[in-house]
Formats: sequence, C-alpha cells, structure tokens
Amino acid sequence: MSSSVPTLIPFSRYQKFIVGLLATLQFAVILDFMLMAPLGAMIMPALSMSTNQFGLVVSAYALSAGAAGLLSAGFADRYDRKKLLLFFYTGFVTGTLWCGLASSFETLILARVLTGIFAGVIGSTVLAIAADLFASHARGRVMGILQTAFAASQVLGLPVGVYLANHLGWNSPFLLLAGMGAVGGFVIWLTMQPVADHLADRQEGSAYRHLFITLTTRRHWPAFIATAFLTTGSYMLMPFSSAFIVNNLGVGIDTLPLVYLVTGMTTIVVGPLIGRAADAFGKLRVFYVGSVLTIIMVTIYTHLSELPFLWVILVNTVLYLGIFSRLIPFQAMVAGVPDPSQRGAFSAVSSGIQQLSGGCAALLAGQIVIVGSGGKLLHFEWVGYVLVATTFIAGVVASRVQHGLIERDRRMADTEVRCS
Repeated sequence: MSSSVPTLIPFSRYQKFIVGLLATLQFAVILDFMLMAPLGAMIMPALSMSTNQFGLVVSAYALSAGAAGLLSAGFADRYDRKKLLLFFYTGFVTGTLWCGLASSFETLILARVLTGIFAGVIGSTVLAIAADLFASHARGRVMGILQTAFAASQVLGLPVGVYLANHLGWNSPFLLLAGMGAVGGFVIWLTMQPVADHLADRQEGSAYRHLFITLTTRRHWPAFIATAFLTTGSYMLMPFSSAFIVNNLGVGIDTLPLVYLVTGMTTIVVGPLIGRAADAFGKLRVFYVGSVLTIIMVTIYTHLSELPFLWVILVNTVLYLGIFSRLIPFQAMVAGVPDPSQRGAFSAVSSGIQQLSGGCAALLAGQIVIVGSGGKLLHFEWVGYVLVATTFIAGVVASRVQHGLIERDRRMADTEVRCS
C-alpha cells in the first residue's frame, strides 16, 4: 500500500473545527508579532526610536515569550490543555490592548514583554493540542493548515493593519486585534472540548523534575538544536524586512500592503499542499527542498537594490514559500519526537528555545543593520549570510531527528513482535 494513502483519510467535523480554531489562534498570535515589522517604519519616527531600540522592542517580546515557555514547561502536561490555553490567551489579549495604548518607547517595551509572556505559551499549547488530536500520518496536513495562519496574517492582517495605521495611527491595529481576540477567547471557552487524555499517563515527580527529564532526554536534543538554528536566521530577517522593502527596494509605504497581500495569498494556497506533500513524500525530503530554496532566495533577496515593483513581489513570494517549505514539514516531524506524557513540556521548551533564539537574533540584527543616507539599510546582506548558515546547520541536525524517529519506531516494532 502506498505511504501516501493515510493522507486521504478525511478529518471528522470536530477535527476540522479544531484545526480551524487553532489556526485562528495562531493567526492572532502571529499577527501580533508580525505587525511590529511592517509598522516599524511608522513606529520608529512616531516614538522617536532608533533601530537599536526597535530591535530591542522586537527582542523583548521574543525573550519574554521564550522565558515564559521554559518556566511553564514543567506544568504544561499537568492540566487540561483547554484550560491552559484559555488562561494564557486572556493574558495575551490584555497585553495586546496595552500595546495599543502605549505612547512611548518605555511603555511599548513593557507592553511587549507582557504580551510575549503569554503568547509564548499559546504557541506551544496549540502545537501540543494538534499533536494530541491527530496521528502522525495526518500532522503534515494539520501543520500546513496551521501555518496558513502566517499567510492569512499577511493577506488579511497586515494589509488591513498597515491601512489602519496609515489612517488612524500605528496603534489602531493592536486595539482592533485585542477586541477580536476577546471574541476568540469566548469561542474557545464555549466550544472546545477538554484536552486531557495525557493526564492519564503517570507524571515523573514534581513539575521541575518533569521539566528536567524533558530537557535531559537525549532524543529531544536534535529537535531543540534544529529549532534554535531555524529560528535564528528568520528572526534576523523579519524585523527589518518592511524597512528594507521601502527604503532599499524603492516600494512606497502605500503600496507595501500589496507585497504582503500577494505573498500571503500564494502561501495560503501552497501551505496546505506543502503539508500534504510532507505526509505523502516524507517530511525530511520536503524540508530539504524548502531549505535549498530558502538558501537560494535569501541570497538573492538580501543583495537586491531598487527594482521594479513586480519583481519585488515575485522575489518576496518565492522567499516565503521556501521558508514555509522548511517550517511545515519540520514541525510535523518534531511533533512525533516526545511521548504523549511529555508533549506539552517538549512543545513549551521548543517554543522557549525558538523565542529566546529569535530574541537574541533580533538583537544581533539590530547591531549589524544600520541606517545609511536616505534611510537605506546597510549590511543587510550579512543577515542573509547568517540565515544561509543556520539553514544548512539545521538541515544537518534535522537528519538526526528523522534518524531518531526511525530507530524508535524500529524498537517499538521489535518489542511488539517479542510480546506477540
């Protein structure tokens, strides 16, 4: 029987609803983070911020999210995941509202810290719920749909956000997002069933011991290392992408939303196809294809100067397709690494590593990239070199993740044969 047959098994109505709901939550969390990049060209002059300060604002969110992920990891498998999700989502909405009310660099950075603390746990909880509710052969499709939240934030969120910021002020998108988030929290409370099957498994002592075991389980290490390297390059690129497109590539601030619109629409269509390909042809194989495409496109992208608008859209779109072709199969692959009783802690640690790596990367990018004459960003190509290097290293480590999964499946099969 073909290995692609499992991808044809349809989801139940509730599974479809849950995937849609989780994708909506991801949309809100990702949009909250991503809004800072395209609005950077407005926020920096509005609050008299330097590139270093803006990099600090971006990294403060990431670092606080990472710290929260690590600190919460020991408790992540001790509660109903629905209750955990509701608690942290409430805090996230509160922090987003504060961002919309911020009037200075100091208040904005404090608001971003608070938002990051809660957002950092939401992402890991969403992934743990997805892994709990869907078998391995379906996770590529699930991750493909969840990652369309990133694209939807570009298609729906970023153009609308930039439009509102242009007409009502840079903080108006955050106020709107906080209002929409409050509605989303009510839907979670009303419709999601408890996600507590993992509580039937025995926990290893205290929460801190549970975290310690998760951190010291050797088969987890390649996944953690690959996550760190994948995140580092991407977080160096994203915070200054809007400023690079406007100031270096010559795209007007009024037409910037169209760049994100086309890129996002393309990714919404292609993202689920990448997930299906990962399930059908192998997650590691699709990951490698995405990595090669990313290396090629980021090298081209970071060396560009002013060029026609249509070429900007084309290059930006293909670049993000490469990035998604790495991320979707990788997340589907590492979801199978931990045991169910460690899935929440593993996801929380992975999220913490991702955010901490991203925060450090944003700080480093703020030191590398400087504003030259006419507002152009200088040394941006060095950010590209870092992304290429980290993508290559992540590819090498990802092969160890896949090897570990194969070895574990083989041992489980041998055990079943001996017991039968």
